[in-house]
Amino acid sequence: MAELVYPLASSTWGTEEIEAIQDVIASDMYTMGGKVKQFEQEYADYFNHGNAIMCNSGSSANLLMLSLLKLKYKLTGDIIVPAVGWSTSYYPVNQNGFKLNFVDVDPQTYNIDTTKIEQAITPNTCAIMAINLLGNPCDFDAIYKIADKHNLFVIEDNCESMGAKYNGRYTGGHGLIGTQSFFFSHHMQTMEGGMVTVDNQEDADWLRSLRAHGWCRDLSPENPLFKKTGSWKDNFTFVTPGYAIRPLEMSGAIGSEQLKKWSQIISERLKNKEYFFSKFGDEKYLRLQKPLGESSWFTFGCICIGKLKGRRDELVNALTEAGIQSRPIVTGNWLRQPVMSMLDYTATGDYSGADLIEDEGFMVGNGMQDVTKGIDAMYDVIQKLV
Repeated sequence: MAELVYPLASSTWGTEEIEAIQDVIASDMYTMGGKVKQFEQEYADYFNHGNAIMCNSGSSANLLMLSLLKLKYKLTGDIIVPAVGWSTSYYPVNQNGFKLNFVDVDPQTYNIDTTKIEQAITPNTCAIMAINLLGNPCDFDAIYKIADKHNLFVIEDNCESMGAKYNGRYTGGHGLIGTQSFFFSHHMQTMEGGMVTVDNQEDADWLRSLRAHGWCRDLSPENPLFKKTGSWKDNFTFVTPGYAIRPLEMSGAIGSEQLKKWSQIISERLKNKEYFFSKFGDEKYLRLQKPLGESSWFTFGCICIGKLKGRRDELVNALTEAGIQSRPIVTGNWLRQPVMSMLDYTATGDYSGADLIEDEGFMVGNGMQDVTKGIDAMYDVIQKLV
């Protein structure tokens, strides 16, 4: 096996994160507590969200988001989703009784093709899920123009796009509800972890209850779900059909340390992006993801064109032999996944954009570390092939 010269992901940790873990161990309090609450407030303040509710993963954050639509807002019907996304963007839609309604993606931005949304709307459509893919914001102006016309909710999966901006506002804050992931390969890393962001305090109370068994002990005094009496029984009163998806206290402590590094995390990613585009921006053999707004460049997506068209697998094999990790663009065209036979969905449109990403696309890594040597190695591999 070749020496690894260009990884898909790298750690953002230093001694500060290890010390934060040790502090939690010394406290002998491992479950969700004060450190989580502190990180939630810091995160909400930094990214200008009204409320931030941490959970154990970005996948769980999506589950909470869809459960809120079902239980608090009493929505039913189908939800429009893009044909390229992660598995647990889709599963919670069905798990909460909604039907998936797939729309093609723009092969340049990889996000939902807003010109195809309106033709997919049915009398049963209740919401549009905007997934900001690989750090790239969706076209929220176009999405809201359609949503407002048809009286649809807009929700936002921002798990891959922390720190991106659209019209000057951070992603994760454009929909009624936003979600974020802190998995190892993502912008910030808290071992495992996710976040749901909402501006509405009532929504935040619902989410806190749903996160932890459906109980009311974490709710604000003026919450809409249960009037607390001050009795010890308040802590054992259950008001929503919730889950057990609380984060660990360690994850909250790590999150606070990671947030202190945010300016460094994003600046290094942007430096890597500039170098990557300096090598491949002529788009002679690779078409690069087109940013909309201010991308936070989760990874670098590429579509094989020119002399590399039809040779994606050959290129991937050559990259692997050179110690360069790559992978499909998220999952490729989700409609071509075997699990589709188990899902409730509608797919009636043209999916040529998603098919192009499936057949000719791949992505390579970005992160807090300098990856210029890896990018140079990738450039050399391509020059040998063409």
